[in-house]
Amino acid sequence: MEDTEKVLDAGLDAEEFEKALAEAKGEEKALNELKEWLSKENNRIQMERKRLKQEEAFFEKKMDILKSGFAQLDLERKKVERDRLMLEAEKNAHVSYTRQEKNMDVAEMLFQGVNSHLALKKRYRDLIKMFHPDNIAGDHDMVLVINKIYEELKQDYEMGKRA
Repeated sequence: MEDTEKVLDAGLDAEEFEKALAEAKGEEKALNELKEWLSKENNRIQMERKRLKQEEAFFEKKMDILKSGFAQLDLERKKVERDRLMLEAEKNAHVSYTRQEKNMDVAEMLFQGVNSHLALKKRYRDLIKMFHPDNIAGDHDMVLVINKIYEELKQDYEMGKRA
């Protein structure tokens, strides 16, 4: 009743007062709905932040796994490269040794039939002329082998091992 008297003193009639009172109750209800919505929104945002933190932690773990995997791959790549280089070196050494063995056999055949120191010198000069690297059909490796065999045979003749 006191409210009614205040309203009447203010110059409002009862109908306007009821209308104003209904509007205030509607606004109060709207404010309560807004508070409820804001509370839900705040909860949703907090949940979203938690989810983002979890995803970030998961992403960091995945990134660490990837980094360690790439580091392991790099180590394995370096090891494979080292092994490849070693295999290549062994292959080259084997090919060189095999080639040298073949050249030794050929060079020994080239010196067959030599029975004197003078014949050895003549055969050596002829062979060097043929296989010298400056010639079209020259072969540096063959010249090295011929020189080696010549030196061995020359020493044999000088020491008297051969007649």
